[in-house]
Amino acid sequence: MLVLGRKYKFTKIEEDRLQKKRIKLTIIKYTNKEAEEILEEIKIILNTKKYKTIILNTKGKVDDKIIKYLTDIQFEKNINIINIEYFMETYLNKCYIPDDHQDLNYLVNIKPFSKFQYFQKRLIDYIGSITLLLISWPILLLARRKIKKQSPGTSMFKQLRIGLNNKEFKCIKFRSMKLDAEKDGAQFASENDPRVFAWGETMRKTRIDEIPQVLNVLKGDMHFIGPRPERAFWIKQFEKEIPYYNERHIIRPGITGWAQVMYPYGENEEDAKQKLMYDLYYIKYWNILFEIKVVWKTILIVIGKKGI
Repeated sequence: MLVLGRKYKFTKIEEDRLQKKRIKLTIIKYTNKEAEEILEEIKIILNTKKYKTIILNTKGKVDDKIIKYLTDIQFEKNINIINIEYFMETYLNKCYIPDDHQDLNYLVNIKPFSKFQYFQKRLIDYIGSITLLLISWPILLLARRKIKKQSPGTSMFKQLRIGLNNKEFKCIKFRSMKLDAEKDGAQFASENDPRVFAWGETMRKTRIDEIPQVLNVLKGDMHFIGPRPERAFWIKQFEKEIPYYNERHIIRPGITGWAQVMYPYGENEEDAKQKLMYDLYYIKYWNILFEIKVVWKTILIVIGKKGI
């Protein structure tokens, strides 16, 4: 695929994912170039190699000469022309979010679940939570014992998180960090975080630390599947760079979610934005089959102990 511009810069994770799908991207830089120079570069590339798709990924206005050439060759060379928004939703399963906050088209069809969708979600919540409790109770006992052995103190803790409509609730988790993990204030969890003890690291990779949240699900604070609940402290930080971050709160958070199975633990605002793109895609395209897909990917992560 030929990509015109760098409005959106693909991450290493996305490049690897596209490579597995045998999709190779050739990027033509658009900024600080004259239209004639860009047009000539496009012609040379298209005459050298056959491309099936051209992705429009430019911030600025595309010159009329380039538009005319692209429309002329669209049928002549049987090339499909798409924008970056369509490409990301179709091939990367995430919604594009612009950096300039001017184009709000990505918010189209991002809306709360209908009554019927909510009914389906709650049915899945009860079935999933009860099933998880029945099959995981030996792991819960083991987890509690190993936590107390490696890091004496309470094995579970409650932490205020933001849920539906920005309302706080007490989220229940197994403790995976030392008791004094935040003695210097809140901070992002990172890869090989020294605050995480050995069994805590295993729990985080396999999502065992999240299992107690089935109690939140049964209570109605959370869904089995949905955006991960975040703390108010971090949300305030994210909103400084991502003013639309609260869009993810139009539905209840989940124990696991599309962002969690598609992207690793977040360490900064950029990671939060990347996860938001997946969360919005999940909300926009939710259906039963999609829900089952998230559950299946979560199971694969738990079994394989993968970070994503």
